[in-house]
Amino acid sequence: MRRGVAVGAGALAAVMVAAGCSGSGGDREHDKGAGAGEKKPSLAKAATLSVPPGYRPAQGWDEQLPWVPGSVHSLPVHATGKQVAVMHAASNGYTVRVRDASDGAVAWTSAAWQPPAPLEGAEGDASTGDRAEIPDLSTVTIGGADHFVAWAHGLDGKDELHEGTEVVRLAVYPPDAKGRSVKPLREIDVPVSASPGEIRVDAVDGAEGRFLVGWGDEGLYPQSTAVVDAVTGKVTAHEDPDSLLPQCEQQIVCSGSRVMDLVADDAPVVAMDGGGFGVPGRWFSKDVRPADVPATFGVLSSANGIVYGTSGDLLLAAWHPDPSSVQDSDPVWSVHELRTGKLLASVPCDADLPSARNGDRDYVTTGSPSGRFLFAGPVVLDMERKKGLCLKSDGNPKTVLVNSADDRGTAYGVVEDTAGTETPTTVQLDLTTPAGTPEALEPGTEVPFISDLAGHGVFITRDAGENLLVSLRRRT
Repeated sequence: MRRGVAVGAGALAAVMVAAGCSGSGGDREHDKGAGAGEKKPSLAKAATLSVPPGYRPAQGWDEQLPWVPGSVHSLPVHATGKQVAVMHAASNGYTVRVRDASDGAVAWTSAAWQPPAPLEGAEGDASTGDRAEIPDLSTVTIGGADHFVAWAHGLDGKDELHEGTEVVRLAVYPPDAKGRSVKPLREIDVPVSASPGEIRVDAVDGAEGRFLVGWGDEGLYPQSTAVVDAVTGKVTAHEDPDSLLPQCEQQIVCSGSRVMDLVADDAPVVAMDGGGFGVPGRWFSKDVRPADVPATFGVLSSANGIVYGTSGDLLLAAWHPDPSSVQDSDPVWSVHELRTGKLLASVPCDADLPSARNGDRDYVTTGSPSGRFLFAGPVVLDMERKKGLCLKSDGNPKTVLVNSADDRGTAYGVVEDTAGTETPTTVQLDLTTPAGTPEALEPGTEVPFISDLAGHGVFITRDAGENLLVSLRRRT
């Protein structure tokens, strides 16, 4: 599974359900940065959050990010199994601060980092709902160690005499850093051409030191991609995704294929425009589809199967049902191993099928820490029990959208809001039961973005001063 968890564009809507309505107290003076080896940092007393019963509301620590606008494409917060990194704005650039997840001790703080100059329109427009594009964080695994990475989209070399070159810049930091002015091991510029908000940067599980940088089209899976080697700095673009899967030539219409992820040896996971997916020369969706799902659909007999998303070494797919089947007419959702395409679990669920012709997704595909559960909105699949759970409803009971879960099946989410209420209902679930047994939490309860990180839950809220607040609260 991917080692790092970011609050990125796809997860942002779910994370910020409660972030605009937190009652977490007023402005607090946050830690200004600790030196190497400081075990008990001078942290302000943790704010009292309204958390689910499994968490202690005032035991943990907070990090305040007052520079983050109220409407953004992503949030500069990233977590590994033991550490949490956040990004702060400084007068001379940005700094990365890394804390121990369990006690909040500052492991290190970076020297000021200079991203490329923002594109025109990157600041967003609150009056029109246009979100701001800001620098972000990720991690990549090199030699078995997690390296935090800062990245940003903009113009390199722009000044009074030069237009500049559009790039995504990545700064890779050492895994054993200490001190207050840590410099990156290397910086890598990836040439791109995209509007603000049309960038996606993901480390790749199972491919040592690799990033997949995507651009063009808003959504979780952009049109163009490049593989970045974080060790050598080499950038390899996928110039023609339509040529990657030979099955594309067999379809009447096949243009606009997308690289959704990578497996070992940099082999791409390709989703064809119109339907069908696989890894070239290794497996194709037709051969791994669930039982009773037709190989093709539609008047053009397009290949069935749409990649909804990937998480770690797993892929979530959605399938058009057999039109001749009377018993099951709902779409079928399934989870597969990325490397082999092996079918692990499936469930019929009347959740909206995404279009195979763009990268837009209503929900991010996310997994529990070890990957036992994979979920996207109302669709949940359990790899241990080889079963699925559909929380989509026609209104009674209401549809529930899962936000986070641990490997024991305790999950948190929200009731789908079709009425536009200001404060949606938050819920706790047990994913090991046939119906998920959702229970409404007290009004105003925050739900964690990460349910279990070193014995803590990670909460993203806004305080009374509308400053972004990253909080870890201890589990009971």
